[in-house]
Parts: sequence; C-alpha cells; structure tokens
Amino acid sequence: MKARLYQFVTSPFCAKVRKILEYKGLEFETIEVDYIERKELIVASGQMMVPALTLPGGETIVDSGRIAMRLEELYPEPTIFPPTWRGQHLALAGYIDNQVEDALFRVALPDELEHFRRLGPDRLGFYRLIRERKYGAGFCDRMVREHEANWEDARKILAWFEESLTDRAFILGRIGLADFALYGQLYYLAFTGELKIPPDFPSLRAFFGRIDRMTAAIEPRAP
Repeated sequence: MKARLYQFVTSPFCAKVRKILEYKGLEFETIEVDYIERKELIVASGQMMVPALTLPGGETIVDSGRIAMRLEELYPEPTIFPPTWRGQHLALAGYIDNQVEDALFRVALPDELEHFRRLGPDRLGFYRLIRERKYGAGFCDRMVREHEANWEDARKILAWFEESLTDRAFILGRIGLADFALYGQLYYLAFTGELKIPPDFPSLRAFFGRIDRMTAAIEPRAP
C-alpha cells in the first residue's frame, strides 16, 4: 500500500513534503484537494489544511514540519540531517518556512489568483475570502499593485541563498532539511510551469532544478 499525500498544487509546503518522500524513495500517491470541497481530506486527517500524509499503516500526519520529522524517524536513510548539522538544518528550515515563505507568497499571489480564476469564480472568490480574512480587506488587490515592490523585498532575501549556493550544490554543503524547505518555497516561483527565479540568480535556479529532478525511482544496487 502506498502513502497518500493530500495537497494543493500551489502549496510550497506540499512541494517540500513531496521531495522528502522522493528523496527517501518512498512510494506515494498525491491526492489533489479541491479548494472548496475538502471532505476526503477532513475524513483522512480530521482537519482542512494541507499537507496531510497518510502512511501505509494508516497513520495520518499533518503539517510539513511534523511530517518531515516523522518520516525521518520511520525511514532514517537517507537522512535529512547530515551528521552534526541537525540543529543548523532545523533552525534554517524554520527561517525559510516563515520569513522566506512570507516574501515569496506575496510575490506569487498574482499567479495564485490567476490559477484560481481559471478554476472558476467560486474557487477564486473563496481563495480571496480566505486571504483577506487573514490579512485584511483589499489585501489581494494590494499585492497585485505592489508586485514590483514585493519583488524587491524577495530579491534581498534570495540574494543570501544565491551567495551560499555559488560554490556548493546545497545550502550547508550536504543535502538536508533546509534544502527541501527552500525548494518548497521556491516552488511558489514555479508552480505555473514557468520558472520565475530571476535569471541573475543562476545558482539558485540550478539548485531548484537539482532538487526538482529528484525522483522516487531508486536505481537498483549492483550485486
């Protein structure tokens, strides 16, 4: 029996979990949750938020951070915590999932609006309602108007990672949790099918491609 990952296609946290599953070589199927009709998700997880992961034995975990830690506990190899770097990966992943997420979410919001517009006026209206309930009336339209300013803020944050990745494949040298967290947030700039990481961040673009090409197909070991 395969694991089941309940996700939204636009969610950076779902992208993070997908890549951890693929990195660990675990078989899973993705269940795309409708933005309005979430009955199957609620039955599986008892709540309305994604990602939610149901393991082959029936256990369901919610929240990308808790999912990552549970997968590491159950499937420790290959590890998302290189030896002696666990604390650094946890701290950096926390920063990425909060500060980087906030900056890239604002940049990506016009694309998200367009995504839900294509799904129909009811999905678009519900998406706007949820966002403006959290951030205040007019938030979505303001993010569209302030798109260039939001990109300026995002570039300042991304520049640190561009510098860190100039001479290495992964943020701290060896692949780990922070890399999957960063990949997830960068997915905001790729879910449309067009990679929108600025061309003058070549190391960051290469990093995204490196993680994105990771698959769950494990090469057979030589006898």
